[in-house]
Amino acid sequence: MGVFATLALLAAVGDSIANFVNVFIFVYILLILVYILSSWIRLPYSPWLNRIQRFLYDVCEPYLRLFRRIIPPLGPLDLSPMVAIIVLYVIQGIVGRILAEV
Repeated sequence: MGVFATLALLAAVGDSIANFVNVFIFVYILLILVYILSSWIRLPYSPWLNRIQRFLYDVCEPYLRLFRRIIPPLGPLDLSPMVAIIVLYVIQGIVGRILAEV
């Protein structure tokens, strides 16, 4: 394998990792937004809706809990999801820049 083939392979791997990180963060942000909206809306009891809400709780709450420990609630307003999403965008930018340099 030549030097150019190795560099092309590394560039392809870097692009694949960057795409994976971008899609993962996008889906996770969507899950956080759906979790927030489902906490605002009172839904009727249904086993399927209960499972979906439980899944969203299990996926989103550990990450949001990190920020709820740091950021106190301002009355009924919880700013931790907004800060958590901003941190995800910052991580996405950092990983994108690191992989663009490779």
